[in-house]
Amino acid sequence: MTRQVISSPNAPAAIGPYSQAVASGDWLFLSGQIPLDPATGELVSGDIEVETRRVLDNLSFVLQAAGASFADLVKTTIYLTNLGDFAAVNRVYAERFGDSPPARATVQVAALPKGARVEIDGIARIPNEKAS
Repeated sequence: MTRQVISSPNAPAAIGPYSQAVASGDWLFLSGQIPLDPATGELVSGDIEVETRRVLDNLSFVLQAAGASFADLVKTTIYLTNLGDFAAVNRVYAERFGDSPPARATVQVAALPKGARVEIDGIARIPNEKAS
């Protein structure tokens, strides 16, 4: 089984010793994304919905770099610093996934990098024609 580091210039660069994603066979393991603007490396400003949209945009760019999309995500984990944001994050999440969302866990954490309020990671299955 092959192992390939996946990265997208359209998503924020890693802020530590990790890859944006790693493909192993036809599985893609996406590192957590926080609401960083890829151009500036800074957190986007706005409410939790703005932040969640940026996180999902960042994940989308990494998925695209691997030849995958949201339709290929099989599992995500959402990390929130305040579970009071759960409903707002769900609204944005539902916009992206509609009637066929992946399996998911949501947990509250004490803190996230750079003071972010939301982080999402995931596991996807790369479509057969794109898998290495």
